[in-house]
Amino acid sequence: MLQSLEPDSGKQPVPEVLSPLRAERQRNWSLALVLKAVLQVLLAFAILFGAVKGMNLLVASKPEVAKKAIQETSYAAETVTLVRGEHAPLISVFGETAAGREVDLRALVAGEVVEVHPDLKAGGAVSEGELLVAIDRFDYEGAVTEAEANLAEAQAALVESEGGVELEKGNVVRAAEQLEFAQKDLQRAEDLLGKGTVTERTLDDRKLIVSQRRQTLEQAQNSLALEEARVVQQNAAIKRLEWRLENAGRQLENTVLKAPFDAIVRSQSAELGRLVSVNDAIVSLYKSDTFDVRFTLSDNQYGRLLAETGTVVDRPVQVTWYLGNEPVTYPASVSRIGADVASSRGGVELIALVDTSNANVPLRPGAFVEVSLSDRTYPDSFRIPETAFYGEGTVYVVEESRLVPREVTALAIDDGFILVTGALADGETLLVTRIPEVGEGLLVKDVSESVDNVGAGK
Repeated sequence: MLQSLEPDSGKQPVPEVLSPLRAERQRNWSLALVLKAVLQVLLAFAILFGAVKGMNLLVASKPEVAKKAIQETSYAAETVTLVRGEHAPLISVFGETAAGREVDLRALVAGEVVEVHPDLKAGGAVSEGELLVAIDRFDYEGAVTEAEANLAEAQAALVESEGGVELEKGNVVRAAEQLEFAQKDLQRAEDLLGKGTVTERTLDDRKLIVSQRRQTLEQAQNSLALEEARVVQQNAAIKRLEWRLENAGRQLENTVLKAPFDAIVRSQSAELGRLVSVNDAIVSLYKSDTFDVRFTLSDNQYGRLLAETGTVVDRPVQVTWYLGNEPVTYPASVSRIGADVASSRGGVELIALVDTSNANVPLRPGAFVEVSLSDRTYPDSFRIPETAFYGEGTVYVVEESRLVPREVTALAIDDGFILVTGALADGETLLVTRIPEVGEGLLVKDVSESVDNVGAGK
């Protein structure tokens, strides 16, 4: 009953008996794959279950560990002891030094420079009274000699005029006496004429003599007036010649320029052989021990000082000049207030006189310095470090190693410190270390004493 295996119409024939076997084999293979997958899943679950059980067994069999007791944190902190008193913050500003006294010496006469001080150069030091520059004296010595001769001649002429006055005075006296005698003789003649003793001619002769004597007296008086006028004129001439002699002497003195005080030479233009004219600048000096420092206070700072004492004059000042890293300090005091308000710098300019009498380092004009002076005084205040001030006005005192907050009011800042007033008392211990977790009741350990002991041991 087998069908023919010959090809039919070009197609391969499939035996019908093989199809059930192939289907059964495929089902068996699929079932085997499913069973294998189920076994793998069960194995994985079994491994996981065993691991969990083992871990639980290990945790359950772990020995008990002793627990540590919880301890409160203690913060190491530094403290200071509060002291109530009068405190004045320090005002620190910057200023510039200037010569307290300076002068420009100019030639007062013309001539050739014949002598120059050996230290007459920029930065050189000269002493009071030392000759700085000398100008040729020849012409000026000749002017003094001529003035002295003219004065001597005038004085001799005055003596001559005064002698003429005395002579004319004598002539006046004698002429007056002769006139008096003639007048008496005329009076006798007039008396005798009435008695008929003398003639009219005799009386006329007596009158003529009286007239002549009066004329002689008038001439003598005129001559005396002329001689007295000559004396006055000669005295005027002598005064004029005395001034000329004094002027000539002064011009002679002006041929020498001397240092008016102990000074430092700022600049000079004098050289041997140079011809100088009147008013030529010769040398510029400034006093070596007198210096001013000019600095500016703000309106608020100046107002506080003024309100406290009514004036800032004579207020002590400390001037610090930094030479590299080495500060040099000089005492000073406010000597005057600037003529104008320093609007460009926003305040009031003050000028202080610097005391350099005991200075080891000489000061110089133009130095940029730091100026420190006390601000107004705050009574019943405390001076605390800035690190002790929290928020807008809270500080902490230490009582039995725990912090207690206190409210205070800030009055002024003082170079790393703050002046405060408030609920504080003398002798209380103030926290100065900055603690981020600061708060009431915080436990602290005061390390100030141990620090002090370490410092003392060194």
